[in-house]
Amino acid sequence: MTYSLTDFVWLFFIYSFVGWCIEVCYAAVRRRKFVNRGFVNSPLCPIYGFGAVLFALFLPELVSSPFFLFLGGMLLASVLEYSTGMLMEKIFHKKLWDYSEIRYNIGGYVCLRYALLWGLLAVLTIRFVNPALCSLLRVIPSSITAVLQWTALILLAFDFLAEALTVRGMLASAKRLSPLSSRLQRISGLLEKRLTNSFPSITRENLETRKAERSLRKKSTVFAEGCSFYKLTALFFIGAFLGDITETVFCLITMGVLMSRSSVVYGPFSIVWGLGCSLLTLFLYRYRDKNDRHIFLAGTLLGGAYEYICSVFTEVVFGTVFWDYSGFAFNLGGRINLLYCFFWGIAAVVWLKVIYPPLSRLIEKIPKRTGTILFNCLIIFMLINMAVSSLALARYTERHTTEAPAADTEISALDSFLDRHFDDERMERIYPNAKLVD
Repeated sequence: MTYSLTDFVWLFFIYSFVGWCIEVCYAAVRRRKFVNRGFVNSPLCPIYGFGAVLFALFLPELVSSPFFLFLGGMLLASVLEYSTGMLMEKIFHKKLWDYSEIRYNIGGYVCLRYALLWGLLAVLTIRFVNPALCSLLRVIPSSITAVLQWTALILLAFDFLAEALTVRGMLASAKRLSPLSSRLQRISGLLEKRLTNSFPSITRENLETRKAERSLRKKSTVFAEGCSFYKLTALFFIGAFLGDITETVFCLITMGVLMSRSSVVYGPFSIVWGLGCSLLTLFLYRYRDKNDRHIFLAGTLLGGAYEYICSVFTEVVFGTVFWDYSGFAFNLGGRINLLYCFFWGIAAVVWLKVIYPPLSRLIEKIPKRTGTILFNCLIIFMLINMAVSSLALARYTERHTTEAPAADTEISALDSFLDRHFDDERMERIYPNAKLVD
């Protein structure tokens, strides 16, 4: 089935509530008391809602292949759970959940037992629950739906803001909190108590430790030390550039054609490769000392999932397919194939064992002030580059999928600019393999 934006919002809130109910019941059985297990104060566990949205966005085309639907649900949910676990540990300096005592776990963030459960839930929701649920929800008048959803989104935004301020208050010293009104301090205290009761691993001491470590990193004279934001940013730009060059040379050798492999309209940068390098480093950095077969397996699974997600995303957002592996053996919807998944696994091993260590040391030799200014400028450039590229692609798709306007019809200044500077000839030169889809 095809989901609308309204469907996604409904699915997010419904599954967030269902997930909250499951977590509360589970905590009540284990701790013999009611505990609001949601990160926010509302009766919601957003990670379940985000998981449901990811399933509905990326998995519907696998509905006729239960095995791949099950596998896709496992991978998507595991990546979401792993990412959320890492983020929460960065914020609170402690794991909010820990599967270290369960066999076949990865860093305590995910484990095989719950990954299998996520896969089963993906099959049930995509094949049976979501179609029936969305059919019922679409009966609700659109005006009522809009009011309910906007109200829920605004309340959730305030809820997130309150939790963020609570965490900020836990990080701040008493002196900095003293100017606040006594009522605001009482509210913050209640929220802090609720948060630490829901997640006992969260303590003010943990947050103070994180604050001290951040202070030390700021005082360090080494640029992009460890697996930091600027290190990942540098790897993104290096990976995006080298990935574009590699693909260009590969096409020249195998097909005898010199063609653009760039993802953006300005410069030889492949966003897929750049993000791949950054995400691969982010997820596997702590396992870089593991043996090669573990890294190969992780790279194969993560690379395949990542490439599949990128393919679906570009098709949904831009109505364009940039690669098609339908002619390869063991392909999945033409989006990924087994051979290139193995390439991702090999690339992960080569990257972490051979390329990353000297490249990391080279990046850290950049003077801190120079590196900070340089990469801030590069970030701004790439954000503008990606925004212009997105608009140009959207306009290119619109020119080919809609009827030509009448001669006397005025077009917007933006469309006129895009038509002049990014006409069909230029777009087809930048994206020679792009295929428009319905």
